[in-house]
Amino acid sequence: MSATSTADPRSAQAHARAQGATRIAAMPTLPPSQAVSLPEGVLAQDMLWEETIGPGGYGTKRLNRGARLRLIDLDGDACASMLVFNAESPVERLNVADTVKVQWNAYLGQGRLLLSDMGRVMMSLLEDGAGTHDAFCGASNAASNARHYGTGDNWGPHPNARDRFSLAVAKSGLGRKDIHPCINWFKGVKIGAEGEVEAEVGPFHPGRSLTLRAEMDLIVVLANCPHVRDPRETYSVTPLQVSAWRGAVTPEDDPIRNATPEGLRAFLNVEDYFRR
Repeated sequence: MSATSTADPRSAQAHARAQGATRIAAMPTLPPSQAVSLPEGVLAQDMLWEETIGPGGYGTKRLNRGARLRLIDLDGDACASMLVFNAESPVERLNVADTVKVQWNAYLGQGRLLLSDMGRVMMSLLEDGAGTHDAFCGASNAASNARHYGTGDNWGPHPNARDRFSLAVAKSGLGRKDIHPCINWFKGVKIGAEGEVEAEVGPFHPGRSLTLRAEMDLIVVLANCPHVRDPRETYSVTPLQVSAWRGAVTPEDDPIRNATPEGLRAFLNVEDYFRR
């Protein structure tokens, strides 16, 4: 394309419209019923979200109660940092401290819950094909990225997760004050016997996935930036595939709902909330 081909409004319009059918790897599928990677057993008309979030990218979606959310680490080096809000009243949001404290376990995996700051379960982890997650370290920020990579601002070559969150939450009318501590999926952190932080950042084998169930109407926010404890000198992160589809609300005999007294109480709090 020459420099003069878009120099006047009509040429610019023609050029823009010619891009209408263009598809790149990192973009949402619209409408979601045109998803190219349907989960097994899911009908096209039940799809709510399909998007590949590229390195340094972000995504956000409102999901209704019962929806399923699947994350896939396509090439083995994604870092899915997640925020979660009550869509009806975003002042209620994921509380990572309560998530680990109430469940007596800081290492998330299949059957675990994501809890809000009001004692309600926001999401359940139905399937976990990764086993390396982090509920300790939170998101990278401009300063941490600048120290590690030389730059860390939102528009440079090394964007950070916190600034990506700020762009994503703005789409729901929220701001920086609403950005809370996050969960990092696909990058593992453990605490050693002497209190040291042991990070498992990969890369791992491609295609690891996890599936979560929305237990409330939610705003889900994702950033795909290198983990804040990643020791590699290069800005290393690969694409994250996101899919969501309609699903049934959790029944009373659900095994995750009834697995522990603490978890059951969190589900009862949700059910009472929707009984209004």
